[in-house]
Amino acid sequence: MIGYRHVQRGTWLVATMFALAVVHVILGALFLRPLMFVAPLMILAGWLFHSLAIEVNDGELRWQFGPGFIHKQVPLEEIKSVTRVRTNFIEGWGIHFSRFGWLYNVSGYDAVAIALKSGKQFALGTDEPDALVTAIARSTEARG
Repeated sequence: MIGYRHVQRGTWLVATMFALAVVHVILGALFLRPLMFVAPLMILAGWLFHSLAIEVNDGELRWQFGPGFIHKQVPLEEIKSVTRVRTNFIEGWGIHFSRFGWLYNVSGYDAVAIALKSGKQFALGTDEPDALVTAIARSTEARG
C-alpha cells in the first residue's frame, strides 16, 4: 500500500524548453546552423523533466523525473527533519544545488527541505508541501 504519491506536472518547464527549441531552430536557420542542433537537446530536457513524482512507501522516500530515468530514494529512517520552504526564481527548476542542498523541482516555488542524519540536505519541489511534510512525518513516526 502506498502511503503517499503525488505527480506534479512541469507544464511551464516543458513550454519553455519547447519555445527555446523553436528559437534555436529559427536562429540556426537564419544565422548559425550549429544552433539548430541544440533544439533536440531542449526537447529531450523537456521530456526528461516533464513531471516530478514523489512517493512515501515501504520505508522509503522516492522521487523521479518524467519517465523515470532520473530517480533517487532515501530510507525514511535516515531522515532527521522535514520543513516546508520556499525557493526563489534564481533557484529555478530542474536539478541543481541550492541553499537547501540539492533541489529537485519542475514547477513553482514551494518545496520540502529534508535533512538527513548524515548531515546531507536536499529539497523536493512540490505543489503539495503540507501533504508531503505530513506523509513523511507520519511515516517516520510510525517506523519509530
